[in-house]
Amino acid sequence: MIACSIMSKKLAEGIDGLVIDCKVGRGAFMKTIEKARELCGLMQAIGRRAGKQITCVLTDMDAPIGRTIGNALEIRESIEVLRGGGPADTRELTHVLGAEMLVLGGVAKDAADGRARIEKALADGSALEVFRKVVAAQGGDPKVCDSPGSVLPKPAHRDELTLSPGRVVAIDSEALGIAALILGAGRRTKEDKIDPSAGLVVDAYLGEVIEPGAAPQVMLQHSLPPGDGRIAEARAMIERAFVIEPADIDRPSPLPLRTSRILEVLR
Repeated sequence: MIACSIMSKKLAEGIDGLVIDCKVGRGAFMKTIEKARELCGLMQAIGRRAGKQITCVLTDMDAPIGRTIGNALEIRESIEVLRGGGPADTRELTHVLGAEMLVLGGVAKDAADGRARIEKALADGSALEVFRKVVAAQGGDPKVCDSPGSVLPKPAHRDELTLSPGRVVAIDSEALGIAALILGAGRRTKEDKIDPSAGLVVDAYLGEVIEPGAAPQVMLQHSLPPGDGRIAEARAMIERAFVIEPADIDRPSPLPLRTSRILEVLR
């Protein structure tokens, strides 16, 4: 059903090729890489029968990608990437997905060439200019590209949360997503209203050590009234999402997940 739902919409758009970012892990619908491969195989088979080339990139979602969760927050982070900055893991994902799309589109001869073209477009500002035109064409305010804070909605409250000292050895990205939803970034029912300014800014990554007295690691953005029980519910969920061990425990650091979240590329 997932394969049919995705591919029917994409084929109806009249595509020539498609690059699919298939998330894998605790924060994704596909919890195991075996199930993700199975889903991608089905989508590729549908694409082949329709005469289309489908590339699937399996990416690790056991921990969050990037620093933010929430609508306006993720737009701001996307603009940072288009400016050549942003979190390292988000940039890496952008390079890989963009490179594969350029190959399918016949613009790049291979993935390495595609990646070089993506990196150049981000560095010289041309990617940001294309996004500016897309925003304007859809009736948005293109000033968001230059001053996101002057255009994007702002929350009524920003609450800080400090995690326990120690080394971060696991992060439950699904729990963080649900916490953001509770704050208003998503819906529990179809009647719920989404607050585009709500969400989380997370400054704690796998392998990093949180020192005693360090600045807060999570910012909760919301417009809920003070004392609303959902705030405490979200805070408790965030605290449970992080597995923190004493920093002196001898174990391999999972830090490389910060910069490369690519598990496989299925062409």
